Amino acid sequence: MANQTLVQKQFGAAASDYAASSVHAKGPSLARLVAAVAPQPTWEALDIATGAGHTAHVLAPHVARVVASDITDEMLAEAAKLAAALDLKNFETAKAEAGALPFGDDSFDLVTCRLAAHHFPDPAAFVAESYRVLRPGGTLALVDNVSPDASMLPLATPAELMNAARSFNAFERTRDPSHARALAVCEWHSLMEGAGFSVASTEVLDQDIAFGPWAERMRCSPATVEVLKRHLTSDHLLSAFLRPREENGAPIFTLQEAIIVARKPSGQA
Repeated sequence: MANQTLVQKQFGAAASDYAASSVHAKGPSLARLVAAVAPQPTWEALDIATGAGHTAHVLAPHVARVVASDITDEMLAEAAKLAAALDLKNFETAKAEAGALPFGDDSFDLVTCRLAAHHFPDPAAFVAESYRVLRPGGTLALVDNVSPDASMLPLATPAELMNAARSFNAFERTRDPSHARALAVCEWHSLMEGAGFSVASTEVLDQDIAFGPWAERMRCSPATVEVLKRHLTSDHLLSAFLRPREENGAPIFTLQEAIIVARKPSGQA
């Protein structure tokens, strides 16, 4: 509950910034998510932790109905405002917590969640709830920043990988105290398969992040910005993972975004 309140406070204040954020509105994972899911015109979709609604807005023309859910009133208001500007008639919002969804069993054909799950205090509950509300044969599509694994830092020992993951999550939490934990790809696979899903596809994309706007979205103080910069340059494993550099005179680094598509069994013999 404490983290939920912190998320609402952090993102309520930044709702309009996220509505305008190019990372969230136009990032490469958004188009890849839609392509990987191949939504159908008869489907009903639920977007969990929708933020300003960008994923739900993109899905709406491809499905019969989309529900954009979030715990933050300001974000839902931004999502509804943008949907109205896009004249989306099959779009609606709902206040909902990812680990305790207020929807009946077998209610949706598609559940999506993009760039939000690292805030969830209980990722297993989110996966289990997604499974519950999906109809047999339904699809869960997750996009989230992931912690480093051996494929990303091939020269690191297991202990170093663990330390790199801790450093990465500490870095994110310094910028955004509502950050809980970014899981590794293998952890997401384990949670999904444990809930009953079959993982259909996984891909990992580079997401270049402009440091300045990234810090500004969370209203970071000058002191916090300096701490973040020191994190990037003083921790060699974190630097190897995030690859900080300058482009056109501005600092930039690269996150790893996983796109994981999983299916609920159809129930047919």
